[in-house]
Amino acid sequence: MIHRKAASKTPVVARLPAVIKLFVLDTNVLMHDPTSLFRFEEHDLFIPMVILEELDGNKKGMSEVSRNARQASRYVDEMVSVLQGDISGGIPLSSHGDKSANGKLFLQTEAINSELPARLPSGKADNQIIGVVKHLQELYPTRQVILVSKDINMRIKARALGLAAEDYFNDKVLEDTDLLYTGICALPADFWDTHGKDMESWQQAGNTYYRVNGPLCASLLVNQFVYLEGDQPFQAQVREINGKSAILQTLKDHTHQRNNVWGITARNREQNFAINALLNPDIDFITLLGQAGSGKTLLTLAAGLVQTLEDKLFSEIIVTRVTVPVGEDIGFLPGTEEEKMNPWMGALEDNLDVLNHSDDEAGEWGRAATRDLIRSRIKVKSLNFMRGRTFINKFLIIDEAQNLTPKQMKTLITRAGPGTKVVCLGNISQIDTPYLTEGSSGLTYVVDRMKGWPHGGHVTLMRGERSRLADYAAESL
Repeated sequence: MIHRKAASKTPVVARLPAVIKLFVLDTNVLMHDPTSLFRFEEHDLFIPMVILEELDGNKKGMSEVSRNARQASRYVDEMVSVLQGDISGGIPLSSHGDKSANGKLFLQTEAINSELPARLPSGKADNQIIGVVKHLQELYPTRQVILVSKDINMRIKARALGLAAEDYFNDKVLEDTDLLYTGICALPADFWDTHGKDMESWQQAGNTYYRVNGPLCASLLVNQFVYLEGDQPFQAQVREINGKSAILQTLKDHTHQRNNVWGITARNREQNFAINALLNPDIDFITLLGQAGSGKTLLTLAAGLVQTLEDKLFSEIIVTRVTVPVGEDIGFLPGTEEEKMNPWMGALEDNLDVLNHSDDEAGEWGRAATRDLIRSRIKVKSLNFMRGRTFINKFLIIDEAQNLTPKQMKTLITRAGPGTKVVCLGNISQIDTPYLTEGSSGLTYVVDRMKGWPHGGHVTLMRGERSRLADYAAESL
């Protein structure tokens, strides 16, 4: 316990070096990431009693927040149980077994009376936590006491009172999402001059391969798409990297009608890259990022239908998404799991209508038969029932993946069994889940962690292809 003691005794925490900071965790940090207890390296943590009360109040239920609250309580209980004797001197975080955490965990064991401005009601939990931070700062003036919270308004209040406050940054993959891997690299105009020496080329299974050598090769990643504009445009995918040598494989041109996918052709360079990745049997995991109308769902469904119904690579297509409403929730929905999910699958229905009308020669009866066949092979599933499942020979589409946390994303992707391809679609600028940001979204997380894997692919779609109205609205509104 960190608290005021008799004048003759030196407080426990004050004896530690001043460079070791003291972080006071807010409840929302623990409910967002229970492992945050072990993410502060050599620094110390302080948990006020009101936070334990809030964890207790949120432990019931099957939501992700409730599970995290229970897990955070288990971690604290585990460390308290290991320590024999008085806990007021702090509990070593390394007692949990995580050697990266060298600091101590301090729990509030006595009442703290700290004066706050009269306009801040003392009964509110947030204000009690701010009062604890203020008390600790007065008690240990030589140490840096910092409040860590995901609540923006709480951080603002703390700073207004002259207290240090920070967001929880450890779960952020990138500080600047402009640095996020795009999966695409524009080659310099002199690429062939600088990398064409001792170049080898050969053909295999209808594809042309080039082995190039040069300084740019070391910065490329496996399955990254490269292109060269000009009089002789060139588009290829990096298949192998070996030091300053790389093997490039030319791509099939899906912008031409003869290479259409379920009647759909690529309208731009990035869409062509995406279709090549979706149809590549060597790629098991694909992420497609892009703004609304860039063709993520349409291209994925077209590729899925071709590989399921024509090539027989997959037994069925499974579509799932996070059910986070944009406006007010309309309440409980009737019916089976699939019927409950249908209102969330408006995008799926819209794209199936486009794909169903892509064959003009089929006629009304032909299109009706095709529609029934497609419906029989597409299953809509809820995320709530994914835990413990294994998908074998399935084409799994995770839509609106930007609303998933890294932990949820891991839970979903690890459902993939033999012969399953997983495709994650999303737009990280449209996040509806509380406490998730562009930098901490599960979609950003998997794009960064899976890049360069020989069986993973990623494309960021740059341009919207919905309509001139949608494009103009996206730019000007």
